[in-house]
Formats: sequence, C-alpha cells, structure tokens
Amino acid sequence: MLEIWQLDDKLWFPAVHLALDEPNGLLAFGGDLSAERLLLAYSKGIFPWFSEGEPILWWSPAPRMVLFPEQIKIHRSLRKRLKRDDFQITFDQNFPQVIHLCAQLRQNREGTWITPEMQAAYIELHQRGFAHSVEVWQDNELVGGLYGLALGRVFFGESMFSRVSDASKVALVALAQRLEELNFQLIDCQVYSPHLASLGAREIERDEFLRHLKQGVEV
Repeated sequence: MLEIWQLDDKLWFPAVHLALDEPNGLLAFGGDLSAERLLLAYSKGIFPWFSEGEPILWWSPAPRMVLFPEQIKIHRSLRKRLKRDDFQITFDQNFPQVIHLCAQLRQNREGTWITPEMQAAYIELHQRGFAHSVEVWQDNELVGGLYGLALGRVFFGESMFSRVSDASKVALVALAQRLEELNFQLIDCQVYSPHLASLGAREIERDEFLRHLKQGVEV
C-alpha cells in the first residue's frame, strides 16, 4: 500500500527525500493551490501534478531533468528556422492565453493536468510577478509558447505548446538565451523527455538539484 503524506491547512511539506520511488517522486496529497503554498513547494523542489477529479498530488522526482541555460542545443535545422526570422518572440505579453493553449493542446491529446483551478492559480502567480510566459507569434497569431515560475535565479518550467513546427523549440531557445543573460543557474524541466534531451536538458541527482535550489532560489 502506498504511503504518502497528507497535507492540511498549514503551510508545510515533508522532506523531498521521503518521496516514493514508484511512482517516482510522489510525495504528498491535499492542501491547496494558494500562491503561498505553490511558492513554498517550488522553493523546495516540489510541484503539483494531478488530473481533474483527483486530489492535489505533489511530486519531487529523482533524478531531475534540468537545462543549464548556456547548454541549450540549437541543431542545424532549428538554426536555419531561426534565421528565417518568421517568428516574433515576446515575454509576458499574454500569459493567460499561453497557459490556456498549453491546457487545450494536452486535453486534445491525452487529457490535461492544467485544470481550470491550476490555470487560475498560475495566473495569480503571474499577476504577483512570479510566473512568466514566452510567446511565439507568426503573422500576429500566437503559435507557440511556454510558461513557468522564476524564483531567484532558477526558472521552473511547467508546460509548452506548439501550433506550428518548431514554435515550442523557439520559445525554449529564447527563454534559455534570456535567462543566460540574467545569470540564471538552471531551468527545471521536472522529468525526462526525448524532446527536452535533444535540446540539451539532462538528468541530475536529487542532491545536486537541491544544492542548486539552495544557491539560487529566492521567494
């Protein structure tokens, strides 16, 4: 039988080393999606991920997928696409639409964890200056983007979407280049995916990830 921690009304989380190995990283359930709880969670390397109708589930997987901004890989085909200059990049110009389209894309494919409750919570974080978006435009249409949280010098990536080829990759490249200019330590990508690995992300052990958080996070 799985043993995970149940949260209450108080703002706290169990130590991430108590997370389950299977399913990887499951740590706790319950609580709420208040801005204060979310900020505390991310500062400790914890994030919410659950489907509609489920209780709020909190995760801290190991190993952790991260991208060091200076290590972003721009392959030849993507470099050619960037040189075509047919995309326009903006930051924080339409956060609500970016998170909505991320949710819509996943709902159309396999269901989404970006429930209306989640969207409202992250829009509040955006209004407070913690959550940010990258928008990719083509012919004045929003065709790609991503969103996440910035705490100190760590960016916690949440989701991305693409409505035309390469748009989400362009968003990630733009984010990495901007964060490198701002001396950010890393982008948290949470869990492994071949797509992220192809762009330079890699897995690191939990203790190394926590060291980066201790050095870089400010709430």
